[in-house]
Amino acid sequence: MKLILTREVSGLGLAGDVVTVKDGFARNFLLPRGNAIAWSLGGEKQIEGIRRARASREVRDIDHAKEIKASLEGATVTVSVKVGSSGRLFGSVTDKDVAAAIKSATGLDIDRHSVKLAGHIKKIGTHSAKVSLAHQIVANISITVVAA
Repeated sequence: MKLILTREVSGLGLAGDVVTVKDGFARNFLLPRGNAIAWSLGGEKQIEGIRRARASREVRDIDHAKEIKASLEGATVTVSVKVGSSGRLFGSVTDKDVAAAIKSATGLDIDRHSVKLAGHIKKIGTHSAKVSLAHQIVANISITVVAA
């Protein structure tokens, strides 16, 4: 089956690549998780958009990764969430919430898959997370969770 990858899949390819995989792997793994879309002529037109989005998120070189690390570690990342009377959150803070908070705080477009939380964030306060950048550079950030 011919597919267009929408995300990086280790051992298979990067976002925007056209790959041929076995039908079962496509139907049972790639398509349900949103890692790929079925190839078609209409989908072929989406490849350039996927590649542009990937290029905007990519880190150019080690020096650029170090600059991003410095700006992330120096930034104040605040996530505002709904909480109950006891200070517990309704739900939890996700990597998607953290990536959005990083974008609003620094203007950097970080892929949510590169944000690794230390654990489930279910309380107000200060928590830590790691952001994996290119070239094995990891930024340790502090997240402040406040009541909305």
